[in-house]
Parts: sequence; structure tokens; C-alpha cells
Amino acid sequence: MQEQKSKSLSALALQRFKKNLWGVLSFWFITFCGFIAVFAYILAPDNSQNANQMHLSIHSKSPGFTVKMLTIPSKTKSDQALLSKIFFGKKDMNVEIPIENYNFKGSSLEITPYTEGEFIGVSKNIAFTSFPENINKAEIEEKYIENRTFILGTDKYGRDLLSRTIVGIRISFSIGFVAVLISLLLGVFLGSIAGYFGGKIDACIMWLINVAWSIPTLLLVIAITLALGKGFWQVFIAVGLTMWVEVARVVRGQVLSVKEQQYVTAARALGYNHYRIISKHILPNSLAPVIVISAANFAGAILIESGLSFLGIGAQPPMASWGAMIKDHYSYIILGKAYLAIIPGLGIMSLVMSFMLIGNALRDALDVKA
Repeated sequence: MQEQKSKSLSALALQRFKKNLWGVLSFWFITFCGFIAVFAYILAPDNSQNANQMHLSIHSKSPGFTVKMLTIPSKTKSDQALLSKIFFGKKDMNVEIPIENYNFKGSSLEITPYTEGEFIGVSKNIAFTSFPENINKAEIEEKYIENRTFILGTDKYGRDLLSRTIVGIRISFSIGFVAVLISLLLGVFLGSIAGYFGGKIDACIMWLINVAWSIPTLLLVIAITLALGKGFWQVFIAVGLTMWVEVARVVRGQVLSVKEQQYVTAARALGYNHYRIISKHILPNSLAPVIVISAANFAGAILIESGLSFLGIGAQPPMASWGAMIKDHYSYIILGKAYLAIIPGLGIMSLVMSFMLIGNALRDALDVKA
């Protein structure tokens, strides 16, 4: 008993969190998704920028589909740095052609492009000059012809669905982090100012909070997005500017309670300035509920971004966004290929659920009454 009392509050909170099975599982799942988001282009089979290598002849193929793929190398050398390839994808200027069969004829390669159904593709001859100099037939077969398997199949443009799903995690994580960061900066600042000073300052900030609170979130996001224009960063700003209200209200309530404590009165008596009292004494003792709200806001930001992308005003093509992937393929649900929309939908659901579960676990762990 004495040992438990001697532990710090943070250690006790961590101990309670570790006992929450769903919270721990959610933490590791989010960590795993974060790792995938950072190294998406290393893990994705298609490491071109936005995993946007299209092959229209093999569109909407089922998971596990395999086809021979001929790669015709580009004669333009790319000067892209290694870190740029790792974090932003490869600027791939090579031409890939799905083929059914091939045959060498003299100094050219005769191929039959892949076709679906009973149609027979028209044969094409590709001269050896399309490949690097002094290359023989065996090297062409080894380096430029491969059997490629699409683990999750292909989308309606013939792009690798697994690669698009992996790269799409980046959009969800990015929108969550930036939106939560913006909401914390605005919410904590305005909430602490309103709660600490009170009076007319509190009344003005609360009026602003109530006005922003009365506008539907999705409508406000659409208005901000249309004002700033369609794009990746515009969505970040728009979602972040709609999530600060709840943070500000909670911080204001916490500051109103904490500022009456004796240690705050003692800090005033010692002549500390307002900034030091707020930042060193009040906020550190007020942020436990904000941490829980941030987890919920992270999940909310993912849902809002997915909704905006579904409506066509979120991340713009060719960016891989789970919401845009559902938009492109929701009609396939009744065409016997529902997995094209279900796979990104499951990604959204699992990530949002993980953040909600970890938020509940943090709420229980940080509960002082526990």
C-alpha cells in the first residue's frame, strides 16, 4: 500500500492503462498503422508517386490476380534523391504493359497485350532499342518481364488496390495530426485565456465559441474548403478550424476550476506573471480531459476527411484517399465486386475505432477518482 502511494500519478495512470486490453491493442494497432504510413512507399508493391501506375486492361480484377508484366524502361534518367523516393514515392517514367504471351523475333520482342474475355489482343513488336544497349534475350526476360500478383486485386483504373490502400493511410494520419494540432493550439489558447481572465474577455470568446458551435461541422468545413480551394492542405486547415471549439470549452471549464486552487493563489502572491501561472501551474493540471478529446478529434478528423473526399472536395486525384476510393467504387457493390469499396471502408472503420477505444482507455486511466 505504501509502495502504491509513493508512485507518481503518471505511473499510476500508465499502470491502469496497461490493464485495459482494448486500449493496449488499439495503441499497438495505431503504432503499426503509423509505421506503415511513414514507410508506405517501401512497403507498397507499387512505389510510384500516389501508387498511380494504371493498367486499364486489367481493371477491377479480383484479389490474387496474376498477370505477366512487361516493363519498358524510360531513357530519361531520374535524378530523384533516395529520401524523396522513400517518403514521396518514385517518379516512375517506365511504361508497364500487361501481356498474355511474348516471343522473340530477330532483334525485336513480339508481345500480345492482355485482353479480357474472348477478344485476342493485336500483337505488337518492340525493338531491342527500347531497352538498354547490349542486352540479350535472357536479360530482357529476367529484368523486364515478370509475373505480378495483385494481392487485393486492382481498382477500376487497373491500379494495385493494396498499394493504394497502404498509401491512403498517410492521408488519414496526416489529416488527424494536423487537425488535432490546429485544434489544440486554438482551443487551449482561447480556452485558457477565457477561463483565467473572465469578464468581458470570457464573454467575447464564449460568444465566438457559441457561434462556431452553432454551425454544422460538415457545412463549415465545406465553406472553408470552397473559400480556400480544393486541395490537400486546405482540407487540413478546414478540419482543424472546426475542431477547436470543444477543446476551448473543456479547457475553459478546467481553468475556471483550477485557478481557484491554493497553489495558484500562492503563485499570484509570489508575483508570478500571468503567462507563467497559466503555462506552469494551471494548464499542466487541466490537460487530462484534453488528451481524451484529442483522441476523439483524431477519429473525427479521419471521418470528416473521408466524407469530404467522398463528396469530391477533399484530397484530389491522383492522391490515394480512402474516402475517394469508396467514392470511385461504391457502385461496384451491386456489381459483384463490393470488396473495392469495402476494403478502404474497413480501413477507415478500424482506424477510427482504435482511436475511440484508446480515448476511452485514456479517460479511465486519467480519472483521478479511480
